[in-house]
Amino acid sequence: MKHGRREFLGSIAGAGAGLAIARLPATAGATTADAGPLKIGVVGSGKVGGTLGSVWARAGHQVMFSSRNIEHDRALAAKLGPNARAGTPREAAAFGDVLLVSVPYRALPDVGKELGELVRGKPVIDTCNPFVGRDGEIANWAREKGAGLASAELLPGARIVRAFNAVGYQRMGQVHTEPGRIGMPIAGDDEQAIELASRLIRDIGFEPVLIGGLAMGRHLMPGTPLAGEHTPEEIRKIASTLEQSKEK
Repeated sequence: MKHGRREFLGSIAGAGAGLAIARLPATAGATTADAGPLKIGVVGSGKVGGTLGSVWARAGHQVMFSSRNIEHDRALAAKLGPNARAGTPREAAAFGDVLLVSVPYRALPDVGKELGELVRGKPVIDTCNPFVGRDGEIANWAREKGAGLASAELLPGARIVRAFNAVGYQRMGQVHTEPGRIGMPIAGDDEQAIELASRLIRDIGFEPVLIGGLAMGRHLMPGTPLAGEHTPEEIRKIASTLEQSKEK
């Protein structure tokens, strides 16, 4: 499972990908006065990372996009105005109060090496899914271990919350027009990281539903019972039927 830095940097962009974002007023979103805006570092500004980061910037948060293509990120930031900027992955990791990591799973080992100490102790929203056809050997390992626990091993010290793993990126840019109707299943072990992730999920327009710790992150993938759109209550019912995964 050795992958070079070039592959990491080459994987995190999805540069030029179209983003599906419904119009959102600059003052919209759920950023509360008592909490204030957050600084969000986006590592991987393709379809998922670019869409989520764009909605957060328009909701009032400060967002730094990063990928292999700085020109792509600068162009994206320019469209979004003063709340958005572009940088390297390490700059984004240092910038963020919370990080969004949205890369092909095969790139995660190199993300961990590249960012190293910058992710230790930091809340990280993990959108990455292991697909065998795309990611190869590491996907088999992550699926066997469970994606949540695998990501925690690859990003040591990060306070990981799995989210945005089983719904299309197009909807991520639209649901702020109907907030709270659709649930977003999440998994994590760190209470503060879960609170931060939940706040940002509500800014996107989903209602977060904690299904359990990172061991339950194996159920947050396309093709699982929790994939697709469900109401918060439906997510709770589905999650209650899932067998609690055990750490290996």
